[in-house]
Amino acid sequence: MGTIDPPVDDREMGTLYVVGIGPGLPHAMTQRAKDVVATADCVVASNLYQEFLRRDGTLPPESAKVETAPDGGTTAGDEQGTVLERPGGTRQTLVRSTMGQQVELAREAFQRVRAGEDVAHVSGGDPNVYGKSDLLFTMAEADEAYDIPIEVVPGVTAALGGAANLGAPLSNDFCTVSLSDKWRGWDEIEEKLRAAAISGFVIVLYNCWRDYQRAIDVVREERADDVPVGIFNDAGRSDAGRNLEDETHTITTLGEANDHDDEVGGMGTSILIGNHETTVWENDYAEHLVTPRGGRDVDDF
Repeated sequence: MGTIDPPVDDREMGTLYVVGIGPGLPHAMTQRAKDVVATADCVVASNLYQEFLRRDGTLPPESAKVETAPDGGTTAGDEQGTVLERPGGTRQTLVRSTMGQQVELAREAFQRVRAGEDVAHVSGGDPNVYGKSDLLFTMAEADEAYDIPIEVVPGVTAALGGAANLGAPLSNDFCTVSLSDKWRGWDEIEEKLRAAAISGFVIVLYNCWRDYQRAIDVVREERADDVPVGIFNDAGRSDAGRNLEDETHTITTLGEANDHDDEVGGMGTSILIGNHETTVWENDYAEHLVTPRGGRDVDDF
């Protein structure tokens, strides 16, 4: 990473924004998220999210690349990022986010903020739901970066986007469980799954490419096989999905959930497991999942 000059005084300190962009497409982002990304001096985002953010001009097009950085010293496309010129003539640095460089990217973001830049660190979904907010706060603690202003901009997480496609399955108590065992063992994951199943929570599974069948088997030990289940891919991404056949959802039952390998495609797949109150409701257009709040009916309204 290159050297970035510190601010002259505290008034020139920028802000580090951790921005949740939901499924990534502009129509599903909050206005706050779009505004922060569009006006930031530096945006840190993966190639996929860069592609999404260019669709409506939230990020400038690739053709807006210029030769040098705003200070005249960094060439476009090197490890400092690509420099783009916005329609009004101002410039924005775009840094590609990669899984193996998160520590280095966080430290560069701190340097840029100290130099007076506003930095938008883009996270898919919501930064607080298996996103990037904890990484940046943890790095700030490790580096004693207590001077860095950090603001989290919320986004629509997959559980909410998928639930909207399915109907009203999260209208009562629910929880999310990640099946990723990168930082914890399966014993801990199983304990949480079992506790959630026993407690009657509607459960949304994330990272389903990892042992989703094993997770389903645990829940089946505590919950009836006829409980409705929804499997959804790339919620909110329409035809821009990266799994299978773009945005899809399937309604099945807990007992048959493990027979749907074809619908579990990768990082964009989540599985929603209903509880004893969840029902399948059908109108003239589609099937939906509904979990009433506290078992109430029309008379309760």
